[in-house]
Amino acid sequence: MAHQMTQSEVTAVAALFVRSDSVYKTMPGVDCYDAERNALTWPGGCPVVAHPPCRTWGTLKAWVKSAPPGEHELATWAIEQVRRWGGVLEHPRGSSLFGECGCGGFDDESGGWLLDVDQFHWGHKARKATRLYIVGTRDIPPIPKREGQPTHNLSRLSRSKENRQNKGPHLPELSGKAREASPPEFAKWLVEIARRCVRPERAP
Repeated sequence: MAHQMTQSEVTAVAALFVRSDSVYKTMPGVDCYDAERNALTWPGGCPVVAHPPCRTWGTLKAWVKSAPPGEHELATWAIEQVRRWGGVLEHPRGSSLFGECGCGGFDDESGGWLLDVDQFHWGHKARKATRLYIVGTRDIPPIPKREGQPTHNLSRLSRSKENRQNKGPHLPELSGKAREASPPEFAKWLVEIARRCVRPERAP
């Protein structure tokens, strides 16, 4: 019979800036920080999976009418945590966060590297071009390849190149909740990356 890991045997991971109904809350060994718990209160000490707010960083930021004070800075704080403790940060592929924080393509001065993926391959209903910043490992789980086409667009303003060229009916737009939520398999994949990360030696 296969050995079932106990809670104490599971490598601890912190999931920062997750939804109140996040799939991360169902995963053993994942310490979740939603809006109510406040990621800024996280004391550190283990690798992280970070999903900081992105609306003031993305390609559609010109359409953002307002954001709570301090929201923009949460993403740079999250980059700092990944660099200190190891882990992975997720943001839209077009986010300006990575350039502003000096995140390199395959290696930067903090030992971090960037990886571009599409959440469609983990079950998202739309094409969701995503950029990951990883510190602490080069060993990542296999990236799945999903056949077929998406059934939805992220939004009217973010239709993929393929759909813009489509002569048929436009795909329906996802709700805000569906657009933001991480597919369960993608969340598990990110947690596995974080569990493979070791704290950077340069960290105090």
